[in-house]
Amino acid sequence: MLRRLTKILIVLALAAWPHADAAQSPAGSSDPLVAEQSSTSEPLVIVVNRSNPVDDLSLVELRRVFLGNRSHWANGRRITLVMRDPGEPERKTILRDVCGMNEDQLKTHFLHGLFTGEILVSPKILSTPTGVRKFIFNVPGAIGYLRVSDLDDSVKVVRIDELLPDDKGYKLHVQNQAGN
Repeated sequence: MLRRLTKILIVLALAAWPHADAAQSPAGSSDPLVAEQSSTSEPLVIVVNRSNPVDDLSLVELRRVFLGNRSHWANGRRITLVMRDPGEPERKTILRDVCGMNEDQLKTHFLHGLFTGEILVSPKILSTPTGVRKFIFNVPGAIGYLRVSDLDDSVKVVRIDELLPDDKGYKLHVQNQAGN
């Protein structure tokens, strides 16, 4: 009975998971828009609730958080992961540069982790930068990402490998495609 209920829950979770844009190419493939030299980039910042004591995360720690392998902050508060909709350039950047996965791999990772109990909750998916900011402002354990241009003082920027977005060597940049 419990096994059947678990299978039903997995199927429901799979059905509810946001579907990636069919035209989205997997990470590491040759996408002409990504390869286009005329596109510019903008730093993508990791943000948390202002009350969160974390100021700096290594890229390895950030990966553990975004893959659901770390469920609590050092102060004991549960981590609530916030991500943008599949297909958004910001999400593609996180998948590529932090998770090292494409959309399908991330989906499989979370479904497997939820099924085995290794991951406690799936990410909260929000469609706008304003939604991300408001959610993180209201949820003390939340973590997410925004373009620098979408920042305001309602959230706190976290250093990655001791670097801020303006520092040389900062690794997270989202591509601004021509026409955006």
